[in-house]
Amino acid sequence: MDMSDWLKLSGRSIVVTGGSSGIGKAIITSLLDLGVKVANFDIHAPDLTHEHLLFAKTDVTNHQNVKQSISAVVDQFGTIDGLVNNAGINLPGLLIDENDAGGQYELNEVTYAKMMDINLKGTLFVSQEVARILTEKKSGVIVNMSSESGLEGSEGQSVYAATKAAMNSLTRSWSKELAKHNVRVVGIAPGIMEATGLRTLDYETALAYTRNKTVDQLRAGYENVSAIPLGRSGKLSEVADLVSYYLSDRASYITGVTTNVSGGKTRG
Repeated sequence: MDMSDWLKLSGRSIVVTGGSSGIGKAIITSLLDLGVKVANFDIHAPDLTHEHLLFAKTDVTNHQNVKQSISAVVDQFGTIDGLVNNAGINLPGLLIDENDAGGQYELNEVTYAKMMDINLKGTLFVSQEVARILTEKKSGVIVNMSSESGLEGSEGQSVYAATKAAMNSLTRSWSKELAKHNVRVVGIAPGIMEATGLRTLDYETALAYTRNKTVDQLRAGYENVSAIPLGRSGKLSEVADLVSYYLSDRASYITGVTTNVSGGKTRG
């Protein structure tokens, strides 16, 4: 039996948001290797080129921009078979900073709005437009990229974690709405992953402050895998592999669930 194309995704058309870096880039690379035609919706151009990769510069919070990008994909690939909602932003901040009330590392309207807009409104708008196509076809999959923090919370990242918890709820609700159209909706919640370019000094400085640590202490914590039963950080490719599986018909009876990809790590 030939298992080289076990997932049978070759020729399908998938939209990935936030695909120019990090997990999104790993997902796109994996899908291209499987013969998938991929559209990358990102505000930043990727450094990856491929004959089956379409980059559509997209602000996922702008509904009209999203519609234009969807039209570009249909024009290029003919249809859309699935969506990976990966675009997101994390701006660490405290509920109250007793040392600097109203300071730069206390949550405010700007940071709240930015995370809510990109993580939730962006997911909503792109999903809505893709779902119009999938429900008409009576087939397709939406994969929502959540986070371990959305399941258990995270110190200094409460609003980010809240957006991911909300995304888990969208996954459950949309799966019930779209099941009658044979469209599946699933979620993936990565835990501690290998370092990417998204782990910037600004991000680390903010997160370290909210946890009363230095940046060096925070970075040392990344290397401490004692809380992870498998004893290591996750690989981006391991998240990408699960995305590919969920997009395939091999997962045809799985919908409405969010899978924690964390090496067994929990705080329970």
